[in-house]
Amino acid sequence: MSSLKKDKKIVRMIRKGVSLIAVFIVSVSLYAQIDEAKVSEFVSHVAASSDYTREELTVIMNAAKYDQSIIDKISKPAEGTMTWERYRNIFMKDERIAAGVKFWDEYADVIRVVSEESGVAEEAIIGIIGVETYFGRVKGSYRVLDALYTLAFGYPKRSSFFTSELEKYLTIAKRENLDIYSVKGSYAGAMGYCQFMPSSYEAYAKSFEDGTRDLMTPEDAIASVANYLKVHRWSTGDRVTMKVSSIINPKEVSTKSVKPSNSLQYYSEMGYMPSGNMSPSAKAALIELDHEDGTKEYWFGFNNFYVITRYNHSKLYAMAVHQLGQAVKAAREGA
Repeated sequence: MSSLKKDKKIVRMIRKGVSLIAVFIVSVSLYAQIDEAKVSEFVSHVAASSDYTREELTVIMNAAKYDQSIIDKISKPAEGTMTWERYRNIFMKDERIAAGVKFWDEYADVIRVVSEESGVAEEAIIGIIGVETYFGRVKGSYRVLDALYTLAFGYPKRSSFFTSELEKYLTIAKRENLDIYSVKGSYAGAMGYCQFMPSSYEAYAKSFEDGTRDLMTPEDAIASVANYLKVHRWSTGDRVTMKVSSIINPKEVSTKSVKPSNSLQYYSEMGYMPSGNMSPSAKAALIELDHEDGTKEYWFGFNNFYVITRYNHSKLYAMAVHQLGQAVKAAREGA
């Protein structure tokens, strides 16, 4: 063999070797993302404290898959960089409002009964399901098992939280007879029409009629949303928000908290005037919302606004829920 041919053969071998090494490194890198020691510790803990055997848990953990895209998404949540104007435009579309009217019409009897029993406004239930899953159209494409496994053992920043959620998911799956391998949800492991995390599923999910809590059914999701808001002290018949009608010689007021802590009288004295008739002693939070052009709008958020933020702590989320629910109600009544 000539020297040139030998050199080319060596180069090909080196390239092939480098490729194999690269594949090996990538494989090891992905595998290394999972803390196997914590997986083993988790299996031991759950086996000792639940109805699962170690063998069952080992099979489940071996079936769970690490997904890097989940880590990427949870590391860069989109909402944190959004203005209210952009956020609102995602949800306040004619198509979503029409879908809300259709959903409300289809489950009107369920929504009415649940609202009467819980005291929670029908439009609040509608608003949450509409924002969370587009009335069931977008419930998530990740296996909940994979999402929770990835975050519990591959995301050290919140490992404790997601390890607890994974344990609760296993508990719920056995108790409610869910197929642990097929339930799909968000990249964070939220499930069903109302996107409950396992801890919320365990604490607040409610069956509408048959005793089995299945958030993949709209009836149980409706009952569960209402129960969640009721437990967090929804005030029957009370307002959610009121727009600030005008700002006159304003003084500095904090807009960081969504918890009602000051009276409307206080805000009036600070230059923020209410647009409706309510007792001056009514407690509210001042909600500041940004527009794309740098301008701002201001609202008063009352107790029920705060209750919605217990579902999701974002003021943008709570305002979108409220306004979508109101828009669907208006469209339905005007039809």
